Amino acid sequence: MKTINKTIALTILAGLSILASCNPSASDHKMTDKDTVNNQQNNAAMNGKKDAVDVSDWPERPRLAVKEMTAKYGAPAEVSSEAIIWHNAGPYKRIMVTKKEIPHDFPAPHMDFLENTVSYNVPIDKIDDLVAFDASMTINKTQGEMSARCDLEGHNVLTLNLARDIINGTKTVAQARQAFGENVVADFGGKHPAYVDQLQFTPPTDNVLFPDKPIIPGAAMRDVPNTEGTDAEVLAFVNAVNVNEILAAAEAQKKKISGPVMDYAKMLQTEHGANMMKTAQLGQSINTTPSITKAVDAVMKKGAGELATLIPLDGKDFETAYLDAMIKGHTEALDMIDNQLLKTAKNEALKQHITDTRQHVAMHLDQAKKLKDNS
Repeated sequence: MKTINKTIALTILAGLSILASCNPSASDHKMTDKDTVNNQQNNAAMNGKKDAVDVSDWPERPRLAVKEMTAKYGAPAEVSSEAIIWHNAGPYKRIMVTKKEIPHDFPAPHMDFLENTVSYNVPIDKIDDLVAFDASMTINKTQGEMSARCDLEGHNVLTLNLARDIINGTKTVAQARQAFGENVVADFGGKHPAYVDQLQFTPPTDNVLFPDKPIIPGAAMRDVPNTEGTDAEVLAFVNAVNVNEILAAAEAQKKKISGPVMDYAKMLQTEHGANMMKTAQLGQSINTTPSITKAVDAVMKKGAGELATLIPLDGKDFETAYLDAMIKGHTEALDMIDNQLLKTAKNEALKQHITDTRQHVAMHLDQAKKLKDNS
């Protein structure tokens, strides 16, 4: 009798790829009160126009998924030619439907194009097991995300439920794979398994991020309390300036600019890179880890914002704007050194390092002005 049942199950599995898009599981139809709220919020974001997303040129199956997700969760938050995305819909952190279909043969041939993501801090030693269970799973450890990718929401729900069993040690990889096939057969047989109908856990919202830790000697730390106005912050300020100049110099070297300005950019990257290493080594020698405070982060953000304005430019236009930015940036760096860092620093070795750094910054400013005058 067991042999007969196995044969029947395998026969059903072989036909699932035909049925997959026309016989969705119960979880593809159920809507909770939370779903309704998210539906209303998403619709409001796009003026309630559920038909605003044009997927007429998409393949049939992804197009169907977009229609299903829109009907259940409301209008998406992001729309591009290749992907449609919902945020904070139902129990999910994110839902994504892609135009591109990826062939996937577990547990039976189908196409992957629907991804459901939940917040979850997956233990590092379980990540390989989850991929071995279902190669379509993706784990973003840093963001604390666990994603399942398939052709039906219910089967992604099944993947996430079984993944949690693996994480908790209640199922092995082999047992989870077997259970997946059995649940899919039951689902298509109209039995509505609980593992397919809905998540059997509430995705956590706290303590799921994993920022990891620095491995570069002397690297800074972030969010260290009570480091404002300390040598730790001063060290981080110095390297914030270094990073901004290095990134700008690296971008300049991609552009079609004159030889002298190209040489200037290369020099800046080399010298600020060397200063970054000296700053890190100094921090180690004085037993002070640089601390990225909100003020330090603001300096780095400012540099990124100013560099963003240069990116679209090239040739003479970039060269002119780059030199203007270097004059402005190094002038501001000198002001920070004179009126903030030298006054705040307490360690004598750190004060000397800042003084040495100031000499280089002043030289860089003079060179930028000369290049500007000769351009």
